[in-house]
Amino acid sequence: MSMLDRIKTFLSGTASHQGRRFHNLEVAVAALLVRAATTDAEFAEAERNAIRRIIAESFHLSPWDVDRLVAEAEAEEARTMDLFRWTQAIKRDYDEQERIALIEKMWEVVYADGVLDDFEANLLRRVAGLIYVPDRESGQARQRVMARLGIEPRR
Repeated sequence: MSMLDRIKTFLSGTASHQGRRFHNLEVAVAALLVRAATTDAEFAEAERNAIRRIIAESFHLSPWDVDRLVAEAEAEEARTMDLFRWTQAIKRDYDEQERIALIEKMWEVVYADGVLDDFEANLLRRVAGLIYVPDRESGQARQRVMARLGIEPRR
C-alpha cells in the first residue's frame, strides 16, 4: 500500500489500526526534518528514508504511525512554513543534549542524498540559532554525520 493510499484510508476512517494522536513535539521534530529535506526543492527517496528511520528510532513508532506522522508533518509544514512554531516546541521540551541531537539528525537528513545545498546549510544555521545550539556544537554534529556517512569535507 502506497503512502497516498494509507493517507486516503486513514482520512476515510477505514484504517485498520487505531490511530494515535501525535504530541506537538513529535510533529515539530518531524516538520523540521521534512523542512531540512525539502529546502533544496527536492525530496529525494534517500531523505525520505532517513526521516522515516530517524522518526521510528526517536519516538519508537510503528511503520504505520511513522507514515502518519510524516504525512501530518508534511501537511503542517506546507500549511505554515513557520520555523518559529517548531523551534519554540523544541526549546520548551528538549534539553541541550536533545537539541544538539536534533541538529545532528537534521544534518543526517540533508546529507542523505550526498549533497549539501547552500539553502540546507542556511536552514541548519538558522534552526541551530533558534534552538540555542552553538555553532561549534552544530559543526561537531555535522562532522559526526559526515564521518558516519563517509562524506569527505570540502577543501
